[in-house]
Amino acid sequence: MLKYVNTGVVLQEIPDEVTLAINIANCPCRCPGCHSKYLWEDIGEPLTTEVLDALVQQYGEDITCVAFMGGDREPEYVNALAHYMKSAHPRFHVAWYSGRQRIPRTVNRSDFDYIKLGPYIAHLGTLRDRTTNQRLYKRVSGEEFADITAKFWE
Repeated sequence: MLKYVNTGVVLQEIPDEVTLAINIANCPCRCPGCHSKYLWEDIGEPLTTEVLDALVQQYGEDITCVAFMGGDREPEYVNALAHYMKSAHPRFHVAWYSGRQRIPRTVNRSDFDYIKLGPYIAHLGTLRDRTTNQRLYKRVSGEEFADITAKFWE
């Protein structure tokens, strides 16, 4: 089971969304230069559907999107949580920030509205840098996604 460490309402992770970012611990990616090394540790509280319900109850009036920040150790569980959000709280968009290059085939992409892919590589920069290797995709239909990374450069 995944654990989360903290949350925050953010404006810059997903363009045109007010996002509740849920920071997930025990990251297996361990990117050199990571700005959140504390998330490498196996710390935090279990991230369950009950926790999601409580967070939606707490922040629901202020947000349009819920983003799972990490969870690469258990991608199928992130998918199960995204599926739950889509069925129990359909008014919210769902995002996943993954440090991997690809989403595993076992993950149903249509459960997500946004997916960020790519490890952090310091000399290439973040999504805000035109040189970044990371990409943010937005679902346009079914499992079809469009690269919207350039929105960070506007």
